[in-house]
Amino acid sequence: MATGKKTGGRQRGTPNRASAVKAAAVAASGLTPLDYMLTVLRDEGADPKDRMWAAEKSAPYVHPRLATVEHSGKDGAPLQIVISSSDAEL
Repeated sequence: MATGKKTGGRQRGTPNRASAVKAAAVAASGLTPLDYMLTVLRDEGADPKDRMWAAEKSAPYVHPRLATVEHSGKDGAPLQIVISSSDAEL
């Protein structure tokens, strides 16, 4: 066995056969789970509970989560709040 160096197997990012077959089957069917959930969501005649379920489950695939951002001042110091009576002072 080589130390510190990978010497065989699949290249990184290459799907295994089972994953490739599953992805091909989903693509061939023409309707993905996300497509189905969006269809339910857009159906105004559907039960509101079903529409809410579809919105809840499909949201992470359509809208990314916002990242948490910590605000700090110079060199990690706390922020300084400056209150000014006029814009000219800024």
